[in-house]
Amino acid sequence: MLTLRKASERGLANHGWLKSFHTFSFGHYRNPREQGFSDLLVINDDRVIAGKGFGQHPHRDMEIFSYVLEGALEHKDTLGTGSVIRPGDVQLMSAGSGVAHSEYNHSQTEGVHFLQIWIVPDEAGAEPRYQQEHFSAEQKRGRLQLIISPDGADGSLTVRQQARVYAGLFNGEEQATLNLDPGHYAYVHVACGSVELNGERLNEGDGVRVREETALHLARGIDAEVLVFDLRPQELPRMP
Repeated sequence: MLTLRKASERGLANHGWLKSFHTFSFGHYRNPREQGFSDLLVINDDRVIAGKGFGQHPHRDMEIFSYVLEGALEHKDTLGTGSVIRPGDVQLMSAGSGVAHSEYNHSQTEGVHFLQIWIVPDEAGAEPRYQQEHFSAEQKRGRLQLIISPDGADGSLTVRQQARVYAGLFNGEEQATLNLDPGHYAYVHVACGSVELNGERLNEGDGVRVREETALHLARGIDAEVLVFDLRPQELPRMP
C-alpha cells in the first residue's frame, strides 16, 4: 500500500534567509497527522541564501544527516569537526549524549539546497560521533546506492537504528528495484525531478509511506533524485 504525501501539503517556514518545507511536524508547523513515520522523525527541505545559516545549537539522542542537492554547506561542531558538504556528500551526526553544531551556506554568492533528516536512535546517551562520505553520481545512476545502514555495509555511514537509506538518480529508461523484507515499512522522498514508484508518478518534494509491499520499483525518471528509507514496521517514532 502506497500513501502519498504531496509536496504542496508540506509545512512551510519562510524566514527570508531560509525557506524550509517540512514533511513532518517541525518547529512552528504542527500537524497531528504528520508526526513522523516508523523511526523517521524529520525531513526538512532547506534552501539558505548566500552567507547565512544556522548558528550553533544543541542536539541529543538523534541521528541527523544532511544531503546536499545544490551548493555547499559548512558544518562545525563541538566534537571539533569542521567540513564543507557538497552534492554527493552525505553527513551523519549522531548526537548521542549531546553535541552542538552550526550549519552555514559556505558561499557568499550562491544559495545552498539540502535535506536535513532525523532518525530516532535505538539507544540513549551514546557517545556523539560524526561521519561523512561521498557517493558519486556514477554510484547512484540508475540504481539505489546504500548510503546509511546499521552495519556500515558497502561503505555506507553507520546509523544507530535498524534503518537503511538508499539514494538513486533516474532519467529516461533507467530503473531499479528494491526488495523489502516481509513486514518492513519504507518511505520514499523525491528530492528532485519526477519518477514513477510502482507505476505511480511522483514529483519533486512528494513523499510516500509504504506498507505491505514486497518491492519498490523506480522507473521513468525525469532528472530524478530519490531517497528510499527501509524501516521497521511501526507507525510512529519512539524515543529510546
